[in-house]
Amino acid sequence: MKRFFLYSFVFLISSLVFAQEKDTLVVAKDGSGDYTSVQQAIDNTKAFPENVKTIYIKKGIYKEKVKLHAWNPQLHLVGESRDSTVISFDDHFSKINLGRNSTFFTPTLSVEADDAVVKNLTIENTAGDIGQAIALSLSGDRTAVLNCRILGNQDTLYVSGGGTQFFKDCYIAGTTDFIFGNATAFFENCEIFSKKDSFITAASTPRENAFGLVFRQCRFTAVPDVSKVFLGRPWRTYAKTAVLNSYLGSHILAEGWDNWNNKTAEKTSYYAEFKNEGPGAATGERVKWSHRLRKKEALRFAKEKVLRDDAHPLWFRALLP
Repeated sequence: MKRFFLYSFVFLISSLVFAQEKDTLVVAKDGSGDYTSVQQAIDNTKAFPENVKTIYIKKGIYKEKVKLHAWNPQLHLVGESRDSTVISFDDHFSKINLGRNSTFFTPTLSVEADDAVVKNLTIENTAGDIGQAIALSLSGDRTAVLNCRILGNQDTLYVSGGGTQFFKDCYIAGTTDFIFGNATAFFENCEIFSKKDSFITAASTPRENAFGLVFRQCRFTAVPDVSKVFLGRPWRTYAKTAVLNSYLGSHILAEGWDNWNNKTAEKTSYYAEFKNEGPGAATGERVKWSHRLRKKEALRFAKEKVLRDDAHPLWFRALLP
């Protein structure tokens, strides 16, 4: 009987603790919040929560590697100020030194959880232009990155996992293949900034996926002396990338796309453009195996169609003001 009452008491206390669990945790470098480290806050959230949990990050530079694990769904990382709330680290391929797949151990911020949101943050990899060095890696499904700066050089942003990902009002900077991966990712009103002559995207879209990387109402800009940039090349044979209703600067090469020395990819990959403007938007000299879309064809790249999930058909709308 005493043991029964003891267990009941422990259960009651545990229930009260969970009932009082805060929906928002605050991270602050000066100690004025609940934690001084972003990862500490993540590690102290409940696994598989029943509702959205927010980690609010005050201004400051947080030099740490951060990971949202698969058991951290519905977690929102929200910065106080996009330009002044910075998560920063400097891992790169040679520093990691774990063999041919070292790239995938380099992210400053890694999001493996579903239904996660990253908002009002700068995420940077400060290793420099010395090889593969990921700033942000996403592998969760129905994830969103809103009003963020994602800064790096080669391989800045890795979109993976085969799920759907949404980027809005972001600034993404890099050198080579700085947006790459196999996810279905929709970029809206983002600035894509090239720091040297190279390639912007390297999609590895699975053959069965209808969409890969889709850019709509974006701006492709560059450092002033950059003048020879390809929109993309196929990391894997069935790569898919589309650029619609966007501004393309003069740094975009007339041919637009590259086959990465893979003639087969010219038949199996899918690169498309529609109604772009700017000095790099002329399609008259584009490679013949890319596509100039008609209006009817462009309709299939509407956000609602690209990001549709049968169980959560309009999941991304809840994220917008």
